[in-house]
Amino acid sequence: MPIDESLPFVPVNIAVLTVSDTRDLASDRSGQTLQDRIEAAGHRCVAREIVKDETAAIEAILRRWIADPSIDCAITTGGTGITGRDVTPEAFKRVLEKEIEGFGELFRMLSYRKIGTSTMQSRAIGGVADGTYLFALPGSTGACKDAWDDILLFQLDARHRPCNLVELMPRLKEHLRAA
Repeated sequence: MPIDESLPFVPVNIAVLTVSDTRDLASDRSGQTLQDRIEAAGHRCVAREIVKDETAAIEAILRRWIADPSIDCAITTGGTGITGRDVTPEAFKRVLEKEIEGFGELFRMLSYRKIGTSTMQSRAIGGVADGTYLFALPGSTGACKDAWDDILLFQLDARHRPCNLVELMPRLKEHLRAA
């Protein structure tokens, strides 16, 4: 995946939300993994929180971050499985304006190479709401590494060619200006 080094790097402001009934900041390895990778890539982790597996609570934080002009992207980890407490995709669907179907498809394709058919249990999802990118990842550190290292690292880099999500950011609210 080519990076055009002649172009300037544009840091993205990213918030990280861990969805878990049991983790706290000290035991949140997946959230820490994301924060470390975000900062190592030159982006800014501008917020990091933990919330219980409850649709309304997840939705409330997402809506707060979507409304915050200093947050360009929110990444969640956890709650994307198929058990009764896994409700992150449901919260996402309440706030998304547009789903990026290719994100979940690509994540599962890459994950299949590592964990085989078990990847079908992942409901990883991506989308956009009010000009903010949203990505929901599984709660394992391996899944967070895979999603960041193989997808988001490149798509959140303005130098990635042939195209990337950063170059679309100024146009994400076009429909609001036209109204």
